[in-house]
Amino acid sequence: MSAHPILVIGAGPAGLAAAHAIASCGERVAIVDENPQAGGQIWRGGPGRWHDRRADALWEALRGNALIEWISGARIVAKAGEGRLLLDEGGTPRDLAWDHAVLCTGARELLLPFPGWTLPGVTGAGGLQALVKGGMPVAGKRVVVAGSGPLLLAAASTVRKSGGKLALVAEHQPMPELARFAAGLAISHRNKLAQAIRLGASIGAGVFHAGATVIEAKGDTRLRSVVVRRNGRDTEVECDFLACGFGLVPSLETAMLFGCRSEGGCIIADSTQQTSATGIWAAGESTGIGGVDKALAEGRIAGLAACGKAPSAQDLKARTQAHRFAGLLGKSFGLDKALRALCTPETIVCRCEDVRAAELMQHTGWRSAKLQTRAGMGACQGRVCGTACQFLYGWEAPGLREPVFPTSAAVLARLPDD
Repeated sequence: MSAHPILVIGAGPAGLAAAHAIASCGERVAIVDENPQAGGQIWRGGPGRWHDRRADALWEALRGNALIEWISGARIVAKAGEGRLLLDEGGTPRDLAWDHAVLCTGARELLLPFPGWTLPGVTGAGGLQALVKGGMPVAGKRVVVAGSGPLLLAAASTVRKSGGKLALVAEHQPMPELARFAAGLAISHRNKLAQAIRLGASIGAGVFHAGATVIEAKGDTRLRSVVVRRNGRDTEVECDFLACGFGLVPSLETAMLFGCRSEGGCIIADSTQQTSATGIWAAGESTGIGGVDKALAEGRIAGLAACGKAPSAQDLKARTQAHRFAGLLGKSFGLDKALRALCTPETIVCRCEDVRAAELMQHTGWRSAKLQTRAGMGACQGRVCGTACQFLYGWEAPGLREPVFPTSAAVLARLPDD
């Protein structure tokens, strides 16, 4: 089919499913991922540390396969000419040729600014979960998990199993909305409901509160406590860590590099997972937030399509079911506009450049704010503050400029002069 291996960008569930489908068709595949271990954020930690039999099964089928080249610890930096990409492979430049690619770039957490959110000890919900899985000790530490969405339970369960003391799990959505979500799971996604019940049971009694929102983090050189508002009353809770997240945002930088169209913050893909760019397919959270089942189903379909193969009826059924869950998830945990009030004029919005909301509120769009305040010009290149400004002010998302990720001059020197 191609003179070059089919690129699979991202080694999470979608990427592994796509690579398995491609290799099963007898095609060569190169898997590029910035992490040293396969698994992505959902199956973080690599082989031997997963708790999903599907991950183990995929790994057993992929490891040692002569058709697969693993390029781990590598980031795509820029285009290096027609049909070529420049990678930063642990500080070493690499020129990679491609004809076809499957984008499985996942998502990142949505972090909304509120007073004190930049204090040491405050992380995203998924961020704390990743740190704990990576070996950060939380045993004996008091932890508050807050925000909105199913990730809160998963993060809280990880903290509890690692010896942390859960002081509070504060879910912004009120109990009636959570009950409607549970009813939807009971109708069409009973396995998900059972999973949620198990996670809820694992965090212990009395710590989960619906309709509760952290409105401030307090501390000196690090976090000491948080202020939680529930039913119009504010309560201060002492803690060592606050894990606060409001869902996920698809990561679109690589898709923009390839010229893929997006809508509503997601890559547009057709029934075969093909994007608007020739020879490019996409799967997983980058096409819409929906969890591991969606990633696996779309990844397999995209991998087959990249080889010119049609999916089976079972593949299509699995994707349809996963899309239904994604719809229920979005409907139940959509962002409440009232959360904008958390960001006061003195709240830092761009933490890289210390830009406060009062400075940003004077502007009508991202471009003007960036030029006048340096917002989005730090290490994250607007990935955090740009998304926050979209929600806070209704601005368009920041545009892409290469290099996609910060890199060294030595790597950039490998780019062609034109």
